[in-house]
This record gives sequence, C-alpha cells and structure tokens, in this order.
Amino acid sequence: MLNALWNPTVVGEISLPHRLAMAPLTRSRATPDGVPTELNAEYYAQRASHALIITEGTQPSADGQGYPVTPGIYTEEHIAGWRKVTDAVHKADGRIVIQLMHAGRISHPDNTPHHRQPVAPSAIKPAGQTFTPSGLQEMPEPRELSTEEVAATVDDFRRAAAAAIAAGADGVEIHGANGYLVNQFLFPSANQRTDQYGGSLDNRIRFAVEVATAVADEIGAGRTGIRISPGNPFKLNDLAESDPHELYPHLLRALAPLNLAYLHIGHGGDEELLFTLRKLWPTTLILNRAGADIATRAKDVEDGLADVVTVGTMALANPDLVERVRSGAPLNTPDPATFYGGGAAGYTDYPTHAA
Repeated sequence: MLNALWNPTVVGEISLPHRLAMAPLTRSRATPDGVPTELNAEYYAQRASHALIITEGTQPSADGQGYPVTPGIYTEEHIAGWRKVTDAVHKADGRIVIQLMHAGRISHPDNTPHHRQPVAPSAIKPAGQTFTPSGLQEMPEPRELSTEEVAATVDDFRRAAAAAIAAGADGVEIHGANGYLVNQFLFPSANQRTDQYGGSLDNRIRFAVEVATAVADEIGAGRTGIRISPGNPFKLNDLAESDPHELYPHLLRALAPLNLAYLHIGHGGDEELLFTLRKLWPTTLILNRAGADIATRAKDVEDGLADVVTVGTMALANPDLVERVRSGAPLNTPDPATFYGGGAAGYTDYPTHAA
C-alpha cells in the first residue's frame, strides 16, 4: 500500500518526486520584523526530501500578522530572508511554496509592527486569548474592513505572491482555513457584512475567489494553491461553520475555472463532504488527515481520494521522515513544549536516522 506514495506526480507547474509532503506549521522563529533567518533556512532544508514543503503561515501585510515572530513576505528584507530559505531547500533538491496567511481578527496589537487594532470582515470579537510578547492576552474586538479596504487586502495578497516568487519560492498557498481572514469571510459567525462581501453564499465566497484570482493572475494558476478546513476540524479560533455542505461545494465550483495547481484540505472527519469535494475539484487534491498514520494516508492516495498527502508534527520531529518511512525505521516523538520555543531546540536538533 505504501508504494502509492512513491509515484512521481506534477502539481500545476511543480514536479514532485513522490507524494508525501510537509504541511504548514507555525514555528515562530523569524526576527521581530518578520525576516526569516539562517535557522529557518536550516530547518526547511533539513526537510527537503518531502515531496513539497508548504511553509508556515506568512503574513502578506502588517495587518495580516497574528502572532509574534512569524515571517512576512511584503518587504525587501522579507524577500532576502526567504531567499536564504528557498536557496537552501533547492540546493537540497527540494520544492517549497510559501503559505500566505492573513490572521484577520485572530491577532493582538502587541503582535503587529504598527500596533493597530486587528481587522476583520465584521467587528465581532473572537473568544479566547492569544500569545503576545508579554504573555497570553484577550483578543480585542477587531475593526471592520471597509469595502475599499477589502479590495486593498486582495492587492496585498497579490503583491505578497509576487514577492514570494521573487524570493525563489516555487509557488504559494493561500490560507483559507482554520479561522483566519479568508475563512472568516465565509461564515456568518465572523461575517455579518451588508455589502457585496456578506450575506449570500455568493457574497461570502467572493473574497476567497478574488484573492485566488488575483494571486493566479500575478504568478500563474500553476503555482497557486489554496487550503480549506471544512468543518473546522480543530475548532480553531472561535469560528462556527454553519453550512459547510452548502458553502464548500459552492466555493469549489467558483474556484474550479481558475485551474489552480491544487486544493489542500485539512480534513475534519466528514467523509461524505470530502468525497463530494474530491469529485468537484478538477486538479490536484492534497489531503491532510490529521492524526492518521502513514498507512492510512497512503491508502487515500491508493484509493484516489488524494493525489498528495501532507504530514505535520511527524515532519517536525523527523526531518528525514521520507527516508524513515521508506526503510521502516522508527519515528522520533515530537516535543510540543518546543514547538514555539524560539531557538534550535525542537526545531533543527531532532536526530536523523543516519545519526
């Protein structure tokens, strides 16, 4: 069954040597200005044997930052920092796309360079606290974006995509999942707008479609992917999905004509919806079945439910995961205490099988 993982494939304009890819995972090791460092380059290069690396969420603007010391891709300094990363990955014969993530209301003024109020589709305060440089704090009520500002935010994604390609990335993934800005526009629990971006299904998907269209126009559809999380599987960021069986098929029908390189699904266990989305999507489907073992993920490829599968914490703890799976070697155990630790511990110091 695992043999299904090792067949080469082509995702848009990106050729992959096999089908076991690395999921996007926030690691919080950039500088306070959002610039990737040599440590980031080492981390991603260590994992270059994955079929494709999808980077941690990377803010397309100052407003887009949600957490401390996450990377950006909207200044020349960011581009230079990411160039170190992409060069290191390519030198190790890897492929890498930068995930564009605007956090929207899941933020705090202390976490952004301009220290302004977070922005969102509507002024609806999310429940809960978020990490800040001074510790956990309540997330404040966000400011509702004006209609003109929504259009400007679409342009932020466009410019960030161009910057990612300038930094040497093989493409970008639009983060439309997990309760962040693109996802916030999709559901009334975060979007109660009365303009063309709120209310009906067509209006609520409009921002996602405009962002995908802008990015694809800028860098090419064959280098553009988008991630969704039907059912909000991890119940993240206080987002209630009221009509996923209606909305997500509607969204995919609107996105399909763009001929994007891939759709990346964070699967929440609704198999019926997953099968529906598989049938609707015309290009590569990348599936993240969180918590599943490698054999289960390989079966998704063998059965045609997925073309490529992503792994998260297994990739963190096992830089050489591909080699370990191929040889049947045991896996390292992830250390959650170090996931956002800021240094090399739990980041670049996991032992390899060869060691």
